[in-house]
Amino acid sequence: MSRPASLNPLFAGLETLEGIGPKAAKVLPSLGIEKPKDFLFLLPHSGIDRTRRGSVREVVPPCILTVEVTVVAHQPNRQKGKPYRVIVRDEKLDFALVFFHARRDYLEKTLPIGERRLISGRIELFDGVAQMVHPDHVLEPGETLAPFEPVYPLVAGVTQRQVQKAVTAALTRLPPVPEWIDGPLLAREGWPDWASALHSVHAPSSALDLRPEAKARERLAYDELFAHQLTLALARATQRRAKGRVTKGDGRLAAKVLKSLPYALTGAQARAVREIALDMENPLRMSRLLQGDVGAGKTLVAFLALVNAVEAGGQGVMMAPTEILARQHLEGLAPLAEAAGVRLELLTGRDKGRERARKLAALAGGEIGILVGTHAVFQKDVDFADLRLAVIDEQHRFGVAQRMELGAKGEAVDVLVMTATPIPRSLALASYGDMDVSVLDEKPPGRKPIKTVMISDGRIDEVVARLARAMAEGRQAYWVCPLVEDSEVLDYASAEARFQMLRAALGDRVGLVHGRMAPEEKDAAMARFVAGETRLLVATTVIEVGVNVPNASIMVIERAEIFGLAQLHQLRGRVGRGSAESTCLLMYQAPLQGSSERRLAVIRDTEDGFRIAEEDLAMRGAGDLIGTAQSGLPRFRVADLERQAGLMAVAQTDARRLLGDDPGLTGPRGQAVRVLLWLLDQDRAIRLLTIG
Repeated sequence: MSRPASLNPLFAGLETLEGIGPKAAKVLPSLGIEKPKDFLFLLPHSGIDRTRRGSVREVVPPCILTVEVTVVAHQPNRQKGKPYRVIVRDEKLDFALVFFHARRDYLEKTLPIGERRLISGRIELFDGVAQMVHPDHVLEPGETLAPFEPVYPLVAGVTQRQVQKAVTAALTRLPPVPEWIDGPLLAREGWPDWASALHSVHAPSSALDLRPEAKARERLAYDELFAHQLTLALARATQRRAKGRVTKGDGRLAAKVLKSLPYALTGAQARAVREIALDMENPLRMSRLLQGDVGAGKTLVAFLALVNAVEAGGQGVMMAPTEILARQHLEGLAPLAEAAGVRLELLTGRDKGRERARKLAALAGGEIGILVGTHAVFQKDVDFADLRLAVIDEQHRFGVAQRMELGAKGEAVDVLVMTATPIPRSLALASYGDMDVSVLDEKPPGRKPIKTVMISDGRIDEVVARLARAMAEGRQAYWVCPLVEDSEVLDYASAEARFQMLRAALGDRVGLVHGRMAPEEKDAAMARFVAGETRLLVATTVIEVGVNVPNASIMVIERAEIFGLAQLHQLRGRVGRGSAESTCLLMYQAPLQGSSERRLAVIRDTEDGFRIAEEDLAMRGAGDLIGTAQSGLPRFRVADLERQAGLMAVAQTDARRLLGDDPGLTGPRGQAVRVLLWLLDQDRAIRLLTIG
């Protein structure tokens, strides 16, 4: 799909723009500016009020002042390093313009005595006398100055004036473009057309025009979200065109599993099971996200989906990011598989030689119904007899690209991704917009609330005494040590020191696990805790991920104030899995400051992971929440994910509807949308269209 010729001037070299020389062109890419069109989307972040005043008397220095003056006198200074002053008079007052390292001939030409000039700059009081050092603007009386001057983000080596000039030049290159936003939506929102929106955002008339809610900005934000969602929708359509298989179980094995359980499914679980089963019997490929809070029962839903594949005569695989988690899934699923009469096996990188060969043969022969494993299941020599469903338990986010690779294995495998991180809806759409989403938003019956308490580390002795009593009663506990600076060595040292102290106080039923242990040691330490041989496990955050010990009912998080909200929520979810009353102690170092206090209070007051995630998004912003570097989360230039979450949902619906009506984007609106995809660098979408 080739670029429309009318866009070429916007894709020329940066140096073709007025004000941009080779030096500036070299540093601008760090601002995300590589072509003239990128200046269009570099929006001002603030502005300077240049409203004209009659006199200095009308303002309170220090501030920006724009005023017409008469030049009264020049006071050059012979001494090196001393300033050159020009005395000027407004309607009511004389004051000085101050210049350092000034050339006299230049100033006499610019500010001739007796002439009037419009000046604008920062006015300050110096020893009670008003003065303006190096005015920003000195204009002839007939020239005009915009009353509100936009201020752009900069990079070293580029000035405001250069950016303003370049933006103005880029705006002259706007070609006439067809409208790509759906007519009724455009009318309903009262948005301007694309060119008017761009002219408007670069010429704000007040601070109100800089808000995300300003109509022109909102329209451009929508363009960006829509182009992004269209790329995801195209990816989804391409993946779905890849023929799926009809997988329809008869429910006999699932019935056995449900009968073996001491409780019924929650409403949310039953709904998710139905959604997944319908996707699997559809001839298109399934790509679904199963999102549930800690302890919402995702594993059971995923297992019922795997059993559905086996009932239909196929196989299923469940992948976990680490060996510890894969083993844990195996242990958790073994009783369910036994109830259903399905053969379940584990395959990890540790399987070698004969043992591995035996498993691979059983897999290729179709004897193994469900395989649990790490990424080792993707190795070349692993062949399934008839793989129908892959469940990915992703503590580490699998980006869209990896999901596509998984799909490219060629077998028409349905994919179900599980995540235990509740993600606010706007981010779920940004990261997983190519997938359908099932949400588990109810806790299974019988899970008791976890009592969460904040306690200062000055009371550590009381905490230790309380642990001693609980251990004597046969209960188990975790003690999570803080991450020290990002240094593994220090982490290890702090956990090691805390372990020694607790061991001295509580005896040898205290275990230790941290990131620097060899995997075998780590597994052994975990196994001793699971078996109840150790009663207290001192750990760094390695236990955040998925460990299940129902007898553990106390969680102490040391220096809780330095952990993020999502992490605190995940850690707390390690307790409250059995029948005993559970407690989480957030131990902090006093005094607590602003945001730390707010974070701990949020965790103390709610166990709802979705509420915690929304709060986290409000406090930290989207990039941090997912760690933009590894999140696959797009970096939006105009759209603000926190404040424009609603627009993202509209964009997704709109994008999917458009592709439903016009899959090749060949109709009038489809052609217009192709222009948008070019303008917003959605080259992935453009490639998908070409493949399509």
